[in-house]
Amino acid sequence: MTPRVLFHLQHLLGIGHTRRGALLVRAMQEQGLDVTVLLGGEPIDADWGNAVLIQLPWARWLDANFENLVDQHNRPLDDAFHQHRRDVAVAAFERVQPSVLLLESFPFGRRAFRTELTALIAAARSARPRCAIVTSLRDIVVARADPAWVLNVAATVQRDIDAVLVHGDPALVPLEVSFAATHQIKDWLRYTGYVAPVRTATNDGAPGDEVLVSVGGGAAGAALLQAALRARPLSHLGERPWRLIAGPNLPAQAYQGLAQNLPPGVVLERFRRDFWEVLRRCHLSLSQAGYNTILDLLQAGRPALVVPFAGGGENEQALRARLLAERAVLQVFPETSLDRPSLLAAALDRTAALPPARVPALALDGARRSAMMIAGFARNAAP
Repeated sequence: MTPRVLFHLQHLLGIGHTRRGALLVRAMQEQGLDVTVLLGGEPIDADWGNAVLIQLPWARWLDANFENLVDQHNRPLDDAFHQHRRDVAVAAFERVQPSVLLLESFPFGRRAFRTELTALIAAARSARPRCAIVTSLRDIVVARADPAWVLNVAATVQRDIDAVLVHGDPALVPLEVSFAATHQIKDWLRYTGYVAPVRTATNDGAPGDEVLVSVGGGAAGAALLQAALRARPLSHLGERPWRLIAGPNLPAQAYQGLAQNLPPGVVLERFRRDFWEVLRRCHLSLSQAGYNTILDLLQAGRPALVVPFAGGGENEQALRARLLAERAVLQVFPETSLDRPSLLAAALDRTAALPPARVPALALDGARRSAMMIAGFARNAAP
């Protein structure tokens, strides 16, 4: 019988978790695994291969302040919502009878959905034959100031999780940089390398004249796009063509506001399937500093100025960007200074004048390595 994986995947604002999840799903299929995905976020176009998708009643953050979770009708989540999702999730587990239950972020994140996640863990623990429980974790945990929270997460790993796949490279970001109790769960950790697409260039990648401004999924990208337009006439790069890629989740009102006020020489687009090719040919990139964006920048090798997103107390992007800036891979501009266009223009000019970046040799085959590990857990879980 083909080993089966049930993958619980929840994104709440950006699309990075879903992009990474889709790469993992396709890699697992290449390892001969039968994958079913429990999707808990707003539907997003992605390549899932031949996986079976089960859409849970979806939830998201109301805005970039990370204060209010709402359903698809913008209603606050209540007990009935969580109980219904729990029932759908457990029914899926019973139908699939997986060899591996793969949980995105939990217990380090997604704890607002513990009703369904703890029910899935209970189902996996009581399953016969045995079902392995594995966490899929980004390289950096969003830090919490509460020591009790850190200890509770570590205790949950020790009690409920068989392995934690850290999708990063300890040569750049060891988990202890963002999670204080790493020493308590070191026996559970498996570093996979970064989960990045396998890039195949379709041309010689000769640098062009274009300044590329991008904001990932775009849900929290309006301020950067607006600031870029204000800085452009103050920069030595202002005479070059500029391309703004807004992302599928930039609010329609913000997109329309940008579109109605574009100066000559600036192109605005929602999305580019060939984004990496556009990035690889640009003169300079201005972007946020999410997981997927950073991996794109590392592989493209173009001069880059990043503005880490810091809303709602988020520090993940800032930490990753700082570590790369210390290695002279990219330059960092604080989000709090986006209202000062002259400073942003000067930072863009400095970045464009720097010599080529020294890109570190990082493990970027994390999807394949993760899938191989998951296939191993599936074999060990078999009767």
